[in-house]
Amino acid sequence: MHSTPRTLPADVSRALQEDIRSGDVTADLISETQTGRAILMTREAMVVAGLPYATETFAQVDPGVVITWLVNDGDAINAGSQLAIFEGPARALLTAERTALNFIQLLSAVATRTHQLAQLLDGTSAKLFDTRKTLPGLRDAQKYAVKVGGGENHRIGLFDQILIKENHIAASGSITQAIQTARRLHPNVKVQVEVETFEELDEALAAQPDIIMLDNFDTQALRQALSRRSATHCDHIEFEASGGITEENLREIGLSGVDRISLGTLTKDIRAIDLSMRVELS
Repeated sequence: MHSTPRTLPADVSRALQEDIRSGDVTADLISETQTGRAILMTREAMVVAGLPYATETFAQVDPGVVITWLVNDGDAINAGSQLAIFEGPARALLTAERTALNFIQLLSAVATRTHQLAQLLDGTSAKLFDTRKTLPGLRDAQKYAVKVGGGENHRIGLFDQILIKENHIAASGSITQAIQTARRLHPNVKVQVEVETFEELDEALAAQPDIIMLDNFDTQALRQALSRRSATHCDHIEFEASGGITEENLREIGLSGVDRISLGTLTKDIRAIDLSMRVELS
């Protein structure tokens, strides 16, 4: 089981407010006493993610809806598989349907894509990481889906890890100065620095961050960078490859020996899973 984000209830509440606002005027066409039953299915193969969000959606709309989940987050299922049966007040089933499905189709898409790419790294030393390139307001949800799919979370936001990039280096005067200042101001926070050249790499190795991000290094350059790390006895510093990484070269980069590979595409370049939910009135 994967721990759900603490922001889950608030995310669901915000999504429902966005959809319902002053009330579901279409659901008003159905009697308050009418009950119904619905089956949720997928039209394509997927790795399931987002069921706690759907559960919370129905609970916030009407706690009287009974859900029987037939799968769990993290399950890989085939097209045509049933995910759940919903039973309860018909108005609630129809009102909560779209928000619940939006969460599942989005988060399952993230988990499915993450799983596909993580499999390409089987047998390598590299772990697959996400980035901050997420949908506004849904970062925790998407990062949850990455974990469900077998990936790892990079920093959640600007508050939990320092990532020194080109503009920070320019403002600080040098990589060395930026890392030293980061250590002084936030001694208990991990420090990562992005480098684009071997000259910057050598300076970063001497300054001793926790992680060095190798931006747009090809496979040959990554191997040279790893050799420099070993030669300077800095194997405790993690190396992360980023930039210019595609499905086609992902495994090759993983085989170079880097510790981490980060991909913004896990959360920003996704296509929602095609789901179907049909409600039958009792």
